[in-house]
Amino acid sequence: MTRRRASGFTLIEVVVAFVLLSLILTSAFEIFSAGLARAGALEDQSGALTIAQSKLAQAGAEETLKEGERQGETDDRRYRWTVTVARAVADNPSQPPPPGAYTLYRVEAQVEWRGADGRDRHLALATL
Repeated sequence: MTRRRASGFTLIEVVVAFVLLSLILTSAFEIFSAGLARAGALEDQSGALTIAQSKLAQAGAEETLKEGERQGETDDRRYRWTVTVARAVADNPSQPPPPGAYTLYRVEAQVEWRGADGRDRHLALATL
């Protein structure tokens, strides 16, 4: 009887090994899938940041700054953007701006998109 027992695994040992293996593989799969989802979300945010930066760079360079709002979307219709140009307000709005040849404007670029999880996301950049 001692010889027979030493020659192989019992059914209980095999079942326990499979349960442990399944727990480890399940945990590894969850970690891997969460990492992929996060990488996708970061890629979306990086694309939105690139669009916002390019819209800020275009403001005033391609055409003169005019107060108002422009909207559009990317060619793939994944991102919607809005560029708002407004005269910058001084710290004390009741005080008129000093006379000069230059006018200060605030330019804001907002980008909106729907994430892979179905939630609406947005990113905003502004400059003077």
